[in-house]
Order: sequence, then C-alpha cells, then structure tokens
Amino acid sequence: MPSILVVEDELSIQRLIEFGLQQAGFDVNLVESAEDAKAVIDDRLPDVVLLDWMLPKMSGVDFAKELRMNERTKDLPIIMLTARGEEADKELGLNLGADDYVTKPFSPRELVARIKALLRRRAPQKTDNIVQVGRLTLSPQEHQVKVDGKVIHFGPTEFKLLHFFMTHTDRIYSRGELLDLVWGDHVFIEERTVDVHIRRLRRELEEVGVAHYIQTVRGVGYSFNDKGQA
Repeated sequence: MPSILVVEDELSIQRLIEFGLQQAGFDVNLVESAEDAKAVIDDRLPDVVLLDWMLPKMSGVDFAKELRMNERTKDLPIIMLTARGEEADKELGLNLGADDYVTKPFSPRELVARIKALLRRRAPQKTDNIVQVGRLTLSPQEHQVKVDGKVIHFGPTEFKLLHFFMTHTDRIYSRGELLDLVWGDHVFIEERTVDVHIRRLRRELEEVGVAHYIQTVRGVGYSFNDKGQA
C-alpha cells in the first residue's frame, strides 16, 4: 500500500482524512507538527506527504521548503492542505515546493483523486494501473504478469522490481538508486543484493523470451525497455 504521511494539527480533519485514505487502500500515518513529521521521515520516506499550511511552531510552507533543500527529500511528493483559497497563496505554496494544493473544506474523494494523480506522475510503481511494455503486461491488483497471455510467476521482490522497471523505462538506474526506489531508503542491505534479484528476474523472463528487456550497463547499473536484441 502506498504510504501517506498526514501533517495536520486539527483532530477532526485528521479523522476525516484517515478514514477516507484508509478506505481507498492507503497506509496512513498521522502527526500534528513538522517536528513530528521529521522524525517519521528520518525513519522512512513516505510515498506522499499531505501538509497543512498552518502548523504550530514551523509552518507547512517552511517545512515544504526545508524538505526541498534536503537531498534525501527533495523529490518527496507533497500536497498542501490549506484554508487559503487566494491565487497568490496557491502560487506561493507551489513555488516553495508543493506538487499540488487542496483548499479546505475538501471531500475525501477529491483528496484521494489528487493523491492518485500525483502518484501516477511521480511514482507510477505505487499505483494499481495495468502496465504494458512490449510483450509484457503487469497487473498490480492481481499481482500477475503475462507474456502473450501466458502467466509468469514471480516472487514478491522480483514482482516489485519488474513493476518499477516497467513504469520507468529507457533510463539507467544504479544499484543504489534501485535499492532506494524499490526496497526503500530505510532498508540497509548490500548493493549486490540487486544483482541477485536481477538474475532471478532474468531467469523467469528468459523462459518466455523477453530477458533482453533488462540491459546491464557495465559500471553503471541497469535499464529496461523492449528495444534490445533477443
């Protein structure tokens, strides 16, 4: 489940957001301040941050700016929650680092739609959309991969790795990047672990003639597309 960190100090709004997001299948973590949010993020990066503009001590705008200045969190998807509906306020929030802006009061359905749209843009491997690359079709909801209609079975890690590759084609990723983006930056394992899972993934793909979709770029890492030589 995609993880959502909600930084909101009003209990009634917290409960509304928590109920709506859990019903939509998200893993929700609630905190009341930027300081509490920092502790959560230091432990593990969420997939999306819902950030209230008006917070005690440090404002949501200042916190968003701080997140964007940190190398580890500079690409963290952020949706700003605010009662400010003026165009100038919206522009300020977006300029200081927010990816989207939701004005209170809002419906849980609207919020879920905004989160899903942001994930499609920023982290498509976290969505439940069916993905197709060449002869491969992957369904996250069914946890199923097919080649020309034939089902291929993968372990959970290989499935996550393939899902990431199929939603991020034509770019080279280092082993360290793959560890952070697929396993999570909170997991401390050796980079050679990536090679082990790539070999397992290739073995399964080789049986259906598409192992060449995974390309090794010597000294750099791996890329994925359907343009390589079989």
